[in-house]
Amino acid sequence: MSGNSRYRILFAGTPDTAVPSLDALVGAGFTIAAVLTRPDALVGRKRVLTPSPVAARAAELGLPILRASRLTGDAGRETLGRIAALDLDAAAVVAYGALVPAAGLEMPRHGWVNLHFSLLPAYRGAAPVQHAVIDQAAQTGACVFQLEEGLDTGPVFSRLERDLQPGETSGAVLADLAVSGAELLANTMGAILTGTATAEPQRGEPSLAPKLNQADGFVDAARPAAAVAARINGTTPEPGAWALLEMASAPAEEAGERPAQQRVKLLGAVPEELPEGTADLPLGDPLPGHLHRGRTAVHLQCADGTVRLVQVQPAGKKPMSAADWARGLPEGTRFQAEATAETATEGP
Repeated sequence: MSGNSRYRILFAGTPDTAVPSLDALVGAGFTIAAVLTRPDALVGRKRVLTPSPVAARAAELGLPILRASRLTGDAGRETLGRIAALDLDAAAVVAYGALVPAAGLEMPRHGWVNLHFSLLPAYRGAAPVQHAVIDQAAQTGACVFQLEEGLDTGPVFSRLERDLQPGETSGAVLADLAVSGAELLANTMGAILTGTATAEPQRGEPSLAPKLNQADGFVDAARPAAAVAARINGTTPEPGAWALLEMASAPAEEAGERPAQQRVKLLGAVPEELPEGTADLPLGDPLPGHLHRGRTAVHLQCADGTVRLVQVQPAGKKPMSAADWARGLPEGTRFQAEATAETATEGP
């Protein structure tokens, strides 16, 4: 049995991205004294009460599970009391979803160690990968740092770097970092517990990455193409990129009414020049929001170029390729652009 088995660890995490780290710590031989995760939640249209991905994996592994939405207040103090009784060497945190108060930070002998998916001090907060993709950052990564009362401010033990490629969604990047970061966490935890790890203070200008909401997913076709693609990819799959499709309607237009609108989810985009022969407007420059429909691809016109849409999900339907979706659209259908034609060419 691994020599790591003598170390007792609490693992705190909730979403899918935390599961590889739990597996890595178990695989490294650490004794997982308990798993702390958020309570079961109502999921899907039928609102089925469902355990978190981490809770489901912990149950498969036969590990004790603590469920708590927060570690403050009366319920939080009760949970902290149960944690104190575990006689922990350390606690590992990966996207648990609640702050740890000062009293809790002092309980494990080596404190709480957090895996964060950014190159700290950049993108402190709940949505580091999403913001990095939206900002068109050249690079992201992961850090293992000592948790303290400040928001992702603690000294860093280890880090890894990863380049960001045009067209990658935040979901794909995060899934990749979840695996590589899990190995980083397990190796760093071993070094911490054997006394060979050194933590360095964070250096550089910090930036914040707060949780995104539905409004952040709106795609404004009047922005530059690179920014439009980054917005789509950065908010895919969460909170979801979406645009308003204006359905062509001659009678409505003649009466001066606004064309009917449909909300459509956009699942991935690639900044790409319009292939020769694809442009389907005979005269003049197309306005932002226009859809160039080719045989095998659909390009969205932006302020300074186009992006190729990868997948589209109409309301109430399953995702489909953008080309298949566009075949059924009437002529003149386009996405609404927030900006006017006069401001469409301004910078992001």
